[in-house]
Amino acid sequence: MEGSGEQPGPQPQHPGDHRIRDGDFVVLKREDVFKAVQVQRRKKVTFEKQWFYLDNVIGHSYGTAFEVTSGGSLQPKKKREEPTAETKEAGTDNRNIVDDGKSQKLTQDDIKALKDKGIKGEEIVQQLIENSTTFRDKTEFAQDKYIKKKKKSKYEAIITVVKPSTRILSIMYYAREPGKINHMRYDTLAQMLTLGNIRAGNKMIVMETCAGLVLGAVMERMGGFGSIIQLYPGGGPVRAATACFGFPKSFLSGLYEFPLNKVDSLLHGTFSAEMLSSEPKDSALVEESNGTPEEKQASEQENEDSMAEAPESNHPEDQETMETISQDPEHKGPKERGSKKDYIQEKQRRQEEQRKRHLEAAALLSERNADGLIVASRFHPTPLLLSLLDFVAPSRPFVVYCQYKEPLLECYTKLRERGGVINLRLSETWLRNYQVLPDRSHPKLLMSGGGGYLLSGFTVAMDNLKADTSLKSNASTLESHETEEPAAKKQKCPESDS
Repeated sequence: MEGSGEQPGPQPQHPGDHRIRDGDFVVLKREDVFKAVQVQRRKKVTFEKQWFYLDNVIGHSYGTAFEVTSGGSLQPKKKREEPTAETKEAGTDNRNIVDDGKSQKLTQDDIKALKDKGIKGEEIVQQLIENSTTFRDKTEFAQDKYIKKKKKSKYEAIITVVKPSTRILSIMYYAREPGKINHMRYDTLAQMLTLGNIRAGNKMIVMETCAGLVLGAVMERMGGFGSIIQLYPGGGPVRAATACFGFPKSFLSGLYEFPLNKVDSLLHGTFSAEMLSSEPKDSALVEESNGTPEEKQASEQENEDSMAEAPESNHPEDQETMETISQDPEHKGPKERGSKKDYIQEKQRRQEEQRKRHLEAAALLSERNADGLIVASRFHPTPLLLSLLDFVAPSRPFVVYCQYKEPLLECYTKLRERGGVINLRLSETWLRNYQVLPDRSHPKLLMSGGGGYLLSGFTVAMDNLKADTSLKSNASTLESHETEEPAAKKQKCPESDS
């Protein structure tokens, strides 16, 4: 990579990478609910109204299911044999079943006594089945629904630990906090990665205000090869979702950041290193992952655009939800680091490192040969896209996301007037989930109303385009001259003697 030295490739995976280690970022799954946390010993995690510790998950493989036991301990769930169809007793229909509340012989006190004895959830559910007078009269489908409901509600807590990925994290954010990702649905994010031709070795420009989810998706697709320049508004980039991916340090070597308010000076050739040194010193404290200055950035972004939803404004809640607690000693206060002098020196060193990274990002942008552009922000896309397209090389794709259609329609019109782009397309994906079960597969009754809109296209060289139009006009003029028939000449006919 030019201007930044030799870029190290990603580290090869070790045989133990499929096992959970202390400090890894994982995603907890219970039924259809997800939550991203960091594995730490003796750290209490609250998930779906239950608390537990993650000490026992260390050393197990990803995808292992655990059961919450007494004292908040997680134990691997043992597989038990499901009863076969011959041993099940089921009725033909539910017409004679009356829901009068008297079908269950066990009372709440009996169930509480079973819990106090330390009986597991499966055994409690079995006791409920045996003491129900109407269970055997229900149909087989109704019995399965009854068992599933009892397990899900309170009597059995099965937690599955899965490895973070773009699909899982996008589903989690869209279900729990869609405002932080501008209501971008997971299938829309997949379309962005495809239309943007994200692949290893690319040089991508990413401008997003989706808590770092789009940036993390691009980094995962590129696999640590290539370079990414992230343009950020405010004091620093927000990467709360990016930290949940748990990328190795080799992935961060090709990640650069550049302030959005310096793009205009870079376009006009007035950018200089002194402009970075004049920035507020607090901006140097912005971490590579998610950090406390994101609150400051969110407030600045709210002042710039009061109509936006400001997904980063609730960053303290985001930190609580994601449970991403950094262990970097640079995050500690001056008292824990030692003397105030050491703290100031460390701060100056980090300021200098960030300034150097900004200069490297400016050098990469100045080459104006990016392989693609991804825009997914809460700001109006038109001024962003018209400015950033100048950094993209010809014959390269660009994708713009917006929650609403109208801003992209205006952007579409401006691009057609400006020229330099082809194959413009404004699209919206339609998603519907299906229940797939034996003899009862059907579309689910509830579905998403919308996942946002995408404007995509390809860049072309402006000079060649103008030359082509002039050639076309000249060719059309020549054709018009050729098609014009010359005036018929009068020929003298010889006089014949009559």
